[in-house]
Amino acid sequence: MLKKTVSYLALGSSIAVLLAGCSGGATGGTPAESGSESGYNKEGLPLVNEPITLDVLTVRWGNMGDSFTKNAWLQELEKATNVKINWQVMSSNDWGEQKSVMLASGELPDVILGNLALGDSDIINNLTYFRPLDDYIEEYMPNLKAAMEETPVMRKLSTFPDGSIYSLPARLPSRPVSATQPVINKAWLDKLGLQPPTNVDELYAVLKAFKEQDPNGNGKADEIPVSNEGDIEMQLLMPFGITNLRANNMLIQDGKPVFFPTSQAYKEGLKWAHKLYAEGLIDPESFTQDGTMLSAKRQNPDVPLIGFSYQWTPDAVFGKWSDQYVTIAPIAGPDGGKYQEGEPEGLNFRRNEVLITTFNEHPEVTARWIDQFYTSEASIQNFWGAIGTSLEKHDDGTFSLMAPPEGTSADAWYWENSLRDFGPKYVSPSFEKNIKLDPTTGDGLKMELDKLGKEFVTQPYPEVMHTADEYQELPTLTTDINSFIASARAQWVTQGGIDEGWDDYVGKLNAMGLERLIAIYQEAYDRYMSVE
Repeated sequence: MLKKTVSYLALGSSIAVLLAGCSGGATGGTPAESGSESGYNKEGLPLVNEPITLDVLTVRWGNMGDSFTKNAWLQELEKATNVKINWQVMSSNDWGEQKSVMLASGELPDVILGNLALGDSDIINNLTYFRPLDDYIEEYMPNLKAAMEETPVMRKLSTFPDGSIYSLPARLPSRPVSATQPVINKAWLDKLGLQPPTNVDELYAVLKAFKEQDPNGNGKADEIPVSNEGDIEMQLLMPFGITNLRANNMLIQDGKPVFFPTSQAYKEGLKWAHKLYAEGLIDPESFTQDGTMLSAKRQNPDVPLIGFSYQWTPDAVFGKWSDQYVTIAPIAGPDGGKYQEGEPEGLNFRRNEVLITTFNEHPEVTARWIDQFYTSEASIQNFWGAIGTSLEKHDDGTFSLMAPPEGTSADAWYWENSLRDFGPKYVSPSFEKNIKLDPTTGDGLKMELDKLGKEFVTQPYPEVMHTADEYQELPTLTTDINSFIASARAQWVTQGGIDEGWDDYVGKLNAMGLERLIAIYQEAYDRYMSVE
């Protein structure tokens, strides 16, 4: 197999070098002892007696580069296994075009790592490029096999519509159940003598006070009770039981998929949002502003301007005013129930984290190499950084995160030192008790805030796989339907009239093929649930 000899960060020429470094032929998808010429060992280390090199492509956000390859665990793995890695590090900025060229060329590297590289439809529409991995998992990957037995969602998540596994999953460590949570300016509450709101009526009263009683104390009516980027109106529907974690307008209620934009709860939630908007409690620019505009409001240099929003953590976006903001429990809706967007099984799980291509001449060795990542201790080192670099291992078997260099954010440091969100991982739920996080910042803070919302998390529609035919059909349906829904929602929030327009709205959705769209979602859900 032809191998490249450098790590490719010169993205202007990366398409050419990517194709030049890939082998030219495809082989079968079942174990065949093809690595025996290198002295392949079925058990123990090294994996091969004579060194081999694998081309491994991964995509990183923006211009993050390849600093993660210096991770001490990855470097020790090369020494221990005799498997050398030729990293092909691509930037997400350019990857869309590069991916199309790679797939069209019919020439791929040995391994593709990280779910930023290829999505479900990329894989399903090019299945001949990727090895079915079921037999490899059974014969060569005891760590992953054990993980799938302990946590069955790992297998469900990875099973394609034809019943086979082509890409492998990950379970990240110390991830919360709750997604974005309600955040409020506590300093404003204190100044006005108010308590954090617990239901929609109390939230309305608090927002009115924020608008009318000058809580930032500058003598101007410049307070913005509610502001956010994008679909703020969707977040305001959370008290009505409407959440949209995967942006597909679907929920699971009473064990059944529900298309919520035609539900009564959705309708009532939009009436509530219109009430807020009509009284000037929602920033009118919420529907059009970009991140730069919103950041300028959040970090206004003179006084804080925003009272309420939904955030991952309250310390991340408000700049010098961050100390004024706190996360609160979910706001109860008219039915008295509290609802929180999230994932009951945890926001830990990923799929398409690693694929072995049919161009790989050492699939058994590669499978055993990948399996080394599926231990808890290996996984935390590929999420935060190696022991001794980012992690400290204590005599009692616990682990803590080391402080980043001065002037460096913890999150940026973890991305620099590790694969972070990308790549194969499995941290057992029982192992997580050994990870000691700082509850005042970063991942540790989110885990603390999660306690406010986790018991109220709704059941999102799962991350299903679709067939190739469904992927052909879905864009035709969703493009028009989703655009119409978003347009109608914005109009009803800003102008009202939902009662008068509701029947016509539902009729137009049906004419656009809503029944067929729901049927596709139902069929995919049934397939997903059938995986044992």
